[in-house]
Amino acid sequence: MSHPGRSSAGPQRHDHAPIFAALGDKTRLALVSKLCGGQLRSISQLARDSVLSRQAITKHLRVLESAGIVHSSRTGRESRFQFDPQPMEDLRKYLALVSEQWDQALSRLKSFVER
Repeated sequence: MSHPGRSSAGPQRHDHAPIFAALGDKTRLALVSKLCGGQLRSISQLARDSVLSRQAITKHLRVLESAGIVHSSRTGRESRFQFDPQPMEDLRKYLALVSEQWDQALSRLKSFVER
């Protein structure tokens, strides 16, 4: 089945736009950096040393969670967040595929121009 705005050529790809959008904010990038160590972190821990309120941090974490970049678990009244590297690995593979396709296209263009 064809999706609007998507080319039917080439392998099927996941929609990576939510990940790009989530990572397009410097606060969310900083949160991802804090979570990359692999340990569960509470909102209080993540808000420490930040000028943002815990509520603002929570909103950013929810954006990251909806993109699948972080996951939360609840312990009592506290939510703890953890980085999930799989969406980033999928994105890396996708970007490598796009890069390879561009390299091939540029090579074909170069061959055509040099004839």
